[in-house]
Formats: sequence, C-alpha cells, structure tokens
Amino acid sequence: MRAALSVVIPTLNAAPELAANLPALFEGLQAGLVRELVITDGGSTDDIAKVADGLGAELIVGPAGRGGQLARGVAASKGDWIMVLHADTRLPDGWSDAVLDHIAKQPDFALVFRLAFDSRHPMARVTAAWANARTRLGLPYGDQGLVVPRHLYDAVGGYQDIALMEDVALARALRGRIKRSSLSVETRSERYQAHGWLRQGSRNLWRLARYLCGADPARLSRGYQDR
Repeated sequence: MRAALSVVIPTLNAAPELAANLPALFEGLQAGLVRELVITDGGSTDDIAKVADGLGAELIVGPAGRGGQLARGVAASKGDWIMVLHADTRLPDGWSDAVLDHIAKQPDFALVFRLAFDSRHPMARVTAAWANARTRLGLPYGDQGLVVPRHLYDAVGGYQDIALMEDVALARALRGRIKRSSLSVETRSERYQAHGWLRQGSRNLWRLARYLCGADPARLSRGYQDR
C-alpha cells in the first residue's frame, strides 16, 4: 500500500526556515506515512530550488499568494490525505503516530494541532492560548498544520485563490469536521517580537473580524504586508 500522506508547504523566500523545520518530517517517512513532499513556491529569489532538490521534493512555481500556491500544491499532490504546513512551523515528536491514529479512527474528519511559539516571552503563552481557544471555535490558522482527507478537501471546494485568510475560509468550510490534536506545533514569533505581542495580536484579531464581516482579502493582505 502506498503511503497515505502528501505534505504541501507554501514558500516565499523561506528556504532557511524550511531547511530548519523539515527534519521533523523524517519520523513520518520512517513510519511509512509520508508519500511525498510538494513545495509550492511564489517566486522566491533564494535557493529554494536547491533545497527542494536536496529533499527530493516536487517544486511547483507560480504567482505569489498563499491561497493560490496551496491550491496548486494540493492539485499536484497524489496522496489520499494532505498535510498543509507553513515553512516556519515545526512538527512535534510523535506527530506521525497521532496522524496515523486519526486516519484509522476519523477518516472523514480533518485534524489540526495545538499552537505554541518559539519564545519564552510571557505573552507567547497568552497568545497561544487565544489561538487554541479560537481553534476550539472551529477557526484554526494555517500555521497549525492542517491534515485533511482528500475527499473532504474536494467536497468543500479546497483552498480559495485569495490573498489572505485562505486558511480561515477553508476552516469555515470544514466547520464541524475538524478534530483537535493534543500535540502542539511550534511556529516562529518573529512578527510578534518585532511589532509587540499585544499590538500584533490585536491587529490579527481585528483583521479576522473584518474578514468575517466581509472585507476584501486583497485589501486585508495589503495592510498585512505593509506592516
């Protein structure tokens, strides 16, 4: 039987983060879980092609924009299950056992991990707690490592080619069909450290609220990139 899981990672000048975090995928290879790695790039100027070649990954190149990149990456993948990771997200030890157990017991549901940050700042735990509370409400973000069966992904229409909030759009489409893992992935806190934990957190919340109220993702993306 072919391995079940295709791992899809969007990148844009993220080769160093990707190289640092991908060793955590090896346990999935050893467990016979990971079938392939698809890197879907948005026109990087770094050495992503060299990194992809060294990893034996399939590299898809197209216009920048995470929604479109993810849609292309998933379309190019072949597994019955898809794991979507961000380049700066590190999987925890034991993640492959958790995914194998989910596949065996919850074949019609997606899975997301809890969130943690690579920081000991007191606000890191507070921000992670809010993210995990938001997940319990059915709105996980893309940096939490979504694992989804292909038939369910296709049934809800997959990723929208939008400039921002593609993860929220998919989570809303999957509402009621997402299970939460007890394990936590770790993501970078660089943006929070640069802008301030409270300020960045409040901006993210305000951006989410505007999107849920119908704001244009392209306009939200411009504000996000400007900051």
